[in-house]
Amino acid sequence: MFYYFIDLLGTISFTISGVMVAMNKRLDPFGIFIIGFVTALGGGTIRDLLLGIKPVTWLINSTYMFVVMGSVLLAVLFRSKLKYFNTSLFLFDTIGIGLYTVVGLEKGVAAGLHPVMCIALGTVSACFGGVLRDILCNEIPVIFRKEIYATACILGGISYFLLTLFPLEGNIAFAVPILVVIAVRLLAVKYKLQLPSVYKKEAS
Repeated sequence: MFYYFIDLLGTISFTISGVMVAMNKRLDPFGIFIIGFVTALGGGTIRDLLLGIKPVTWLINSTYMFVVMGSVLLAVLFRSKLKYFNTSLFLFDTIGIGLYTVVGLEKGVAAGLHPVMCIALGTVSACFGGVLRDILCNEIPVIFRKEIYATACILGGISYFLLTLFPLEGNIAFAVPILVVIAVRLLAVKYKLQLPSVYKKEAS
């Protein structure tokens, strides 16, 4: 039940982040819904296809579609309440990657994959909805910039497997990696931490 709650909460967070980007691009209502939908379910769809799950989860369980529709509607209706647009977008996106990293990890563990593959699956699940969102909105995806984004998911995945070495309650093993991803992302932005660039600065 806790795992399912995390999955739905991640869907809500990513839907709202997608809607906010779409509204910033001044898309029409259909465009807003599509971007919200792709952001929320795109990463999970790729994850399910990689695992050979057919049909993908959201086609089997209509709850996900209704959650996306409700989240889109609420985000549009209460857009004026999101006073600090960039901050709100950042927070919803950060919460989303934290939640979806764990969802992807659990899917990988359930499929009996190697821990490294589970971490990769968690990262794909967390990041690729945002990749599709940014591509459709004509932006360079965050994951391909120097920002600490996918790295946060990887660290969260590592913490997940480190916790399995200790006799902890299942919910703690879920919650801690989520907090690790969110904390790493927040600290990276606060202190302007970035991955090193492979390009040399041109002399002025």
